[in-house]
Amino acid sequence: MSNPLNEAFIFGKAFAEVVTEKVEDSLTNLLSDIGKFDAETRERLKEFAEEVKKRAEATKQNSSNPNTTITVEANSSIDLQELLDELRAEIARLKAELNNYRQKQ
Repeated sequence: MSNPLNEAFIFGKAFAEVVTEKVEDSLTNLLSDIGKFDAETRERLKEFAEEVKKRAEATKQNSSNPNTTITVEANSSIDLQELLDELRAEIARLKAELNNYRQKQ
């Protein structure tokens, strides 16, 4: 004959073992996901830094090159008239600065 107290103990022990295994699996999966997230975040940050560096270098090269050109795509959402007005205003400012520079010399 089986003792109900003995059966309860065996059942409790089996229950604790299953719960422990499930918690270990869940914790392992959680730590794995955190590691993956960390690695992906570091990779994205590295790619972002590289892109910023490339753009900064391109801007530096363009600013040191006096023969820079502006290209506008036909499908862009930039208002061409507004762009022309801004360029004309910039040219006017540059002419004024050039005149000021020449007058000081």
